[in-house]
Amino acid sequence: MSNAQHKHSPKPAESEGKSAIEQELARANVDNDPVAANQRLFTGSRNLVIAAMCVAYTVFHLLVMNVYPLETWAYRLTHVGGGLLLGFLLFGSQPFGEDAGPTQREGLMSKALLVLAGAGVLYGLIGVVAIWINGTLLGDLMPPAWAMSTFGIPLTLGTSVAIVHGWVFPHRGRMQFAPGDVVLALAAIAFTAYLIFFARQLQLRAGMPMALPGDMWSAITGVLLIIELTRRLAGMALVIIAGVFVAYAFAGPWLPGIFEHRGYDVKRFFSYIFTDNGVLGAPIAISSTYIILFVVFAAFLQTTRVGEYFVNLAFAAAGHRRGGPAKVAIFASGLMGMINGTSAGNVVATGSLTIPMMKKVGYRPQTSAAVEAAASTGGQIMPPIMGAGAFIMAEITGIAYMDIVYAAIIPAVIYFVSVYFMVDLAAKKANMMGLPRDQLPKLAKLAKQIYLFLPIVVLIYALFAGYSVIRCGTLAMITAAVVSWLTPHRMGPKQLIQALDNGARMVLQLVAVCATAGIIVGVIALTGIGSRFSTVLLALADQSQILALFFAMVVSIILGMGMPTTAAYAVAASVIAPGVINLGVAPLTAHLFIFYFAVMSAITPPVALAAYAGSALAGSDPIRTSVESFKIGLAAFVVPYMFFYSPAMLLNGGWFDIAHIAATALVGIYLLSCAVQGWFFGHANAAVRAALGAGGLTMIAGGWITDAIGVGIAVVLVLIQRGRMGASDFARGAD
Repeated sequence: MSNAQHKHSPKPAESEGKSAIEQELARANVDNDPVAANQRLFTGSRNLVIAAMCVAYTVFHLLVMNVYPLETWAYRLTHVGGGLLLGFLLFGSQPFGEDAGPTQREGLMSKALLVLAGAGVLYGLIGVVAIWINGTLLGDLMPPAWAMSTFGIPLTLGTSVAIVHGWVFPHRGRMQFAPGDVVLALAAIAFTAYLIFFARQLQLRAGMPMALPGDMWSAITGVLLIIELTRRLAGMALVIIAGVFVAYAFAGPWLPGIFEHRGYDVKRFFSYIFTDNGVLGAPIAISSTYIILFVVFAAFLQTTRVGEYFVNLAFAAAGHRRGGPAKVAIFASGLMGMINGTSAGNVVATGSLTIPMMKKVGYRPQTSAAVEAAASTGGQIMPPIMGAGAFIMAEITGIAYMDIVYAAIIPAVIYFVSVYFMVDLAAKKANMMGLPRDQLPKLAKLAKQIYLFLPIVVLIYALFAGYSVIRCGTLAMITAAVVSWLTPHRMGPKQLIQALDNGARMVLQLVAVCATAGIIVGVIALTGIGSRFSTVLLALADQSQILALFFAMVVSIILGMGMPTTAAYAVAASVIAPGVINLGVAPLTAHLFIFYFAVMSAITPPVALAAYAGSALAGSDPIRTSVESFKIGLAAFVVPYMFFYSPAMLLNGGWFDIAHIAATALVGIYLLSCAVQGWFFGHANAAVRAALGAGGLTMIAGGWITDAIGVGIAVVLVLIQRGRMGASDFARGAD
C-alpha cells in the first residue's frame, strides 16, 4: 500500500467494530469524494490561500443572510464576482483539441500573450482604483475622464486574450497558480468592483442611452468571464445556447418571422444584461441565498459524517432485502439530492458507494449507474428543498414557497415509489439476493444514534412552522454541528473551516450556470422572444392545453440537455410558461410541469448528465446507461400529466379526492413499471406487457371510468398469468 493510501485509509481504531459497509463508506468519503480529492491535490501556500478565500466567501454569505444585510445589487455582484475569482484560481482551462506538448515557439507565444493580457487587465484594474479613489476619498461621483473612457477597452481585450491563452496553452501543473488564471481572477475583481461602486447609478441608466462606456466594457468583461467559467465547469452545451441567445440580440433585424426584432446596440445590450432582468435576476438571486445556504448545509453533513449515517441506516434497514443496495440508493441519493441541488454531483457523491454495492449483488453496471442517476435526479423534485427548485419557482411566480412544497409532496412520493417498483421488479426478474447481514451495519446500534437525524427534523419542522427559509437552513446547519459533538467526528475549528471551504468549492458550478442562465433570461426579456414564442405555442396548440403541455415538455427537455436543472428551469419558465398559462393552465401546475421535465432532462438520452456521471463510476456505456435511467425514471414523464388532469394530486381538493388520486396513481405506476420490466407475478410476454402499459396509461386521467378500466385490465392479466404459470409458480412470482 502506498503512503497516500496509508494516509487516507481509516485508522484501525476507527474501523474496529464497523461493518464492511461502514468501512467502505468511510473509504468512499475519503478517497472518492471529488472535493476532498481536490483539496489533496493542492499543497503548500497555494492551498492555504485558496482555502482562506473559500472560507471568506462562505462566511460573507452567511453573515449577509443572517446578520448584516447588504444592498441587493452589491450582494449579488459580490456573489458572482467572488465565484468567478475562486473558479478561475481553482479550475484550470482545458483545450478544445488534443493537448500536445509545448514547443519553444509555443513557449514564446504563450509568454507574449500573457504579457499582453496582463498589461490590459492591470491597466483596467488601475482605472477602477482611480475611479474608487476619486469617488470615495475625493467625494466626486464622476470619475476621471481618462479612467472612464479608456480603462474598459484594455480590460476587455486583456480578458479576451487571457481566455484564448487558456484554450491554446492550458496550464499543465496545478501545484501553483496558472498565470493566465490569475489574470482572469484580477479581471473578475476589476469588473465587479466597478459595477459595485456604480451600482446605484447603474440601476438608473442600465440599458438606456445614458449608459456610460465604462458600464458597457465592465459588463462585456463580466459576460466573457461567466461564459468561460461555465465552459470549464459545466461543458459546452450551456455555453453554445447562451452564445446563440446573445447573437440573437444583435441579429434581430435580419431574422424572419417571429424572430425578427429591431436589434440593440452593444452599449445598451450589455449594460442591460447586468441588471436584475439579466445576470442579477432570479437565478442569481436564488444562487446567492438558498442554493449556497443548502450547499453549505450539505458540506456540514459531509464533514461531520452525519450524511454517512443516513446511508448506513438505509443499508441496515434494506441492504439485506432483494436488490438491497439499489433500494438503499433510492433513499440515500434521494435525500442528499434534495439538499445539494445538482444531479450529477450527487451521483458522484453517493454513487461511489452504492454503485459498487449494486454490482456486487448482481445488477449490471449500466443498471447500477441508471438506478443511482434516477434516484439522485429525483431528489430535486422532493420537498421541502427540491434542490432549490421550490425557491426559484417561488421567486419567478410569486407563489408562496410553502404552497409549492405542499403541492409537490404526492408527485415526488409517487416518483420514488415508482423507482422502488422498478428496482424490485428487476431484482425479482433476475432472482437477486441482498447483502449478507454480517456485512451490513447493525440496525439496533444505529437506532441509538437516531439523534443524527435532528438536522433534517429541525429543517423540516422550522419550514412548516413558518420560519424564513434562510433561518431554517441556518438552524439545520448549526444542528448538524451540534449533533456531531456526540460522535467521534466532532466538529471543531478545523472541521468547521473544512466545511466552509468545501461549501464554497461545491457551489462554484452553480454560480456559473445561474449567471449564464441569467444572460439567457435577460435576452428573452429584452427582445420579447418569450412572449412571441408563447403566441406561436398557442397557435400550434390551437387552444388545446394538452398539446401545449406536450410542446412544453419537449422544449423543457431539450433546453435541459447538458444544462443543470436550475438553469434549464429558469430558461424554460421564461420561454414557455406564459403561453401555457394563457391557455388556462393554473400557474402552479404549469411551472411544476415545466420544472419536472427540466429535472428529468438529466436522465433523458442522448445528453443525460446524471447518467453519464453514473456510467463513469460503473464503467458502463454512457448511452445505454442513459436509456436505462430513462426507463427507471419513467414515472416522472407520466406524473406531470397526472397532476394536470387531477389537481387533487397537488393537494388541491378534498381529502377523499386526494386519497383517490394518490391510490389510483400508485396502481397505474405499478402497472407501467411491470410493463417496462417485463415482470407481472412472473415473466410477462410482449402481449401482457402491452396490456400492462395500456392499463397504466388509462389511469393517468384520474377519472372513475378510466380507473375502472385500468383496474379491470390488471385483474384480467392477473388471472391470465395465474392460469399460464400455475398456482405455485404464480405464488413464487408474487413473493
